[in-house]
Amino acid sequence: MTILYYLAMLGSLVCYVMVLIKMFPAEGALKGILALICGLYAFVWGWMNAAKFNLKNIMLAWTALIVLSIGIGAFAGMSAFSGMTPR
Repeated sequence: MTILYYLAMLGSLVCYVMVLIKMFPAEGALKGILALICGLYAFVWGWMNAAKFNLKNIMLAWTALIVLSIGIGAFAGMSAFSGMTPR
């Protein structure tokens, strides 16, 4: 289960870097550094400019990987919690 979680997070990181590569020449260094500090800005910028910079497939994959990692994390947390015994 954790391997699948780490693979989803690695894929998410790859999508993040691909969006950053498109963002730096288009928006400049200041907004690129802002995107490095705050990944949510890169995510929103990627969706807002998906058609302009041909990022639709990358953004769809990034969104799916984020949802998948949240789901796997929640499932792993619930399964760990259910294994606890009450005192």
